[in-house]
Amino acid sequence: MAIDSQTVTTPTPTPTPTGPAGGLRPGTPGSDRLTGRAKLVLFVLCAAQFMVALDFSVLNVALPVLGKDLGLSRSALQWAVTAFALPSGGFLLLFGRIADLYGRKKLFLLGLALFGAASLLATLAWDPASFLAGRALQGLGAAVIVPTGMSLLTTTFPEGPLRDKAVGISGTLLSLGFTIGMVLGGVMTDTLGWRSTMGLLSVTAVIVLALAPGLLPESRTPDRPRLDVPGAVTVTGGLLALIYSLSSAAQRGFGGVDVWGTLLAGLVLLVAFAVVESRTPAPLVSLPMLKRRTIAWGNFAGLVTFSMMSTVVFVLTLYLQETLGLSSFRTGLVFGVQGVASAVAGSFAPRVIGRFGARRTLTGSLLGQGLFTAALLAVGADSGALVATVAVSVASMFHLGAIISYGLTVTSRVPDAEQGLATGLVTTTQQVGLTIGIPLLGVLATTQTSLFGGVRTVLVADAAIVVAAAVLVGVGLGAGRTRKA
Repeated sequence: MAIDSQTVTTPTPTPTPTGPAGGLRPGTPGSDRLTGRAKLVLFVLCAAQFMVALDFSVLNVALPVLGKDLGLSRSALQWAVTAFALPSGGFLLLFGRIADLYGRKKLFLLGLALFGAASLLATLAWDPASFLAGRALQGLGAAVIVPTGMSLLTTTFPEGPLRDKAVGISGTLLSLGFTIGMVLGGVMTDTLGWRSTMGLLSVTAVIVLALAPGLLPESRTPDRPRLDVPGAVTVTGGLLALIYSLSSAAQRGFGGVDVWGTLLAGLVLLVAFAVVESRTPAPLVSLPMLKRRTIAWGNFAGLVTFSMMSTVVFVLTLYLQETLGLSSFRTGLVFGVQGVASAVAGSFAPRVIGRFGARRTLTGSLLGQGLFTAALLAVGADSGALVATVAVSVASMFHLGAIISYGLTVTSRVPDAEQGLATGLVTTTQQVGLTIGIPLLGVLATTQTSLFGGVRTVLVADAAIVVAAAVLVGVGLGAGRTRKA
């Protein structure tokens, strides 16, 4: 696909890019060199993904101050997170498919505008309702930006070394966004106030929105089948109910009637979605696509790596602050080291994938993540900050490798016409993974008499799940029989 301003509708899986006269080509299949214009395109797409990742974590350390300023009770503070998570996870598949049909660039720009305006509303919030409205609209904007940005990346850079490099950089910045957000949020809240964290996001959205129209190509499917409305309603409703249930469980446990009610409703709607998709002539999700080994096992691996690493970060934060008594700043430094390690891993991941293939890299990365999660069991009740820093940093390096290789595994050999769907599945898996890990395992740390004992229980379960997943994914993908993704 060309990096130019023309609409591209050719549904070939690995198009050879052609630019306008005098334009810069992103490269050709087999090439690993990014042209100047291709670097600018990659910068814009990665900046948008980084901005969304930053939003997931930058506000966390500011919640107590925010609550006092706006009058949010401690129990109500969860909605500062949940209000964003609900639409950002629930609408991903829907917007990914709409972008396939009506233009990825158009929807991407719309998402940026919505995200920027919502961030401004959250910055200027005068009461809890206005702030939560801003957060919900931010989540809706993120649900547009993430799948469209990812599909623009995979359709712009041809499959091979160029796409490996582009996805590697994007995955690295995604991981860094979460980590930097935790550190930056604390610094900005202490020096400029909590509103500065939302203001930063608004400014970033404006900058990306100013650069994107002249750089990004438009792309969509060559034909426009009717949108699968019943499928859209059931999958969106199911994901919303599921994310609400698990987010609530993370805060209050599984004892509430609303938690079980919404969990059951979500599962029923997702089953109804599968039935609808098997009968409609133009499904939102092609069930035969889900039967592909790369898509099924790739997304399973993504679900495991995101859910289990988010759980490690959660329990490690509790351990460092409540067991060892580290300050928020020193805890942030631990995760800062983790972020640097992830960046290093991101720079090497494309070479590793080029050498061993995405499937083998995915299997090995999951195995490494699981083993170094188990290494965290070496920490003690009185000391262990250094061991924790080293072990979680190395585990995060393997985690970053899993993020990049699972994205490539799922989107490889997928026609351009279905890239929005494939990347929508990738990002939905990511969001659901980030949501379910803590309520499923994290509660084991907070409900036991001894916090340190609870942390160890979580780490054992976490490591076992990731290692088992590595074995299943390796067998399911046939990683030992094939070298390339």
